[in-house]
Amino acid sequence: FPPLQEKSLSVHCGQDLGPLVLIRLHKWRLFLEDAWFCKDVRVTAPNGTLYRFPCYQWLEGVTTVEVREGSGRKLVDDKLQILKEHRRRELAARQEAYRWKNFAPGWPRCLSVDSISELDSNVQFSRIRATNFTGFLIFQGASHFLSGFLLRRSSWNSLDEMRTIFSRTQGRDIGGCLACCPLPFPLH
Repeated sequence: FPPLQEKSLSVHCGQDLGPLVLIRLHKWRLFLEDAWFCKDVRVTAPNGTLYRFPCYQWLEGVTTVEVREGSGRKLVDDKLQILKEHRRRELAARQEAYRWKNFAPGWPRCLSVDSISELDSNVQFSRIRATNFTGFLIFQGASHFLSGFLLRRSSWNSLDEMRTIFSRTQGRDIGGCLACCPLPFPLH
């Protein structure tokens, strides 16, 4: 799949499969870095029934993922043996992936890994998420700070008048800041 695009595939089946409860996705490695984020899989049966299988995980390298139909069920609702077995395997895989250790006496327990890179990419706080979050914070801070400049239709008459522009600096002395950060505009 090309990056940032959805792909629709038509797969025809010669016989009725009945209600779909579980799908299996196989991914093979095609390139050096060919990670694929699968949001969901939607299947429209010949009778028009839409089945949605939420995945929301990265598929990397050679892997197989089983995804349950997304109607949300409790453990007691699983009547089919295949769903009970799937739930058991999923729990065992999570217990294996998330081993805990004591960091120090009296401290909360933490994951038993030496490095974040040991974690599955679906668990790691990605650089993309961190960059987006940092960018959003910078944008919000700059927007708040610049609104005092952008909404001003004339020059300031004094430093005291300038202090009242920014809600975060009201009542505080910003003269020291102005000494180290000269203003890029005239102060009349």
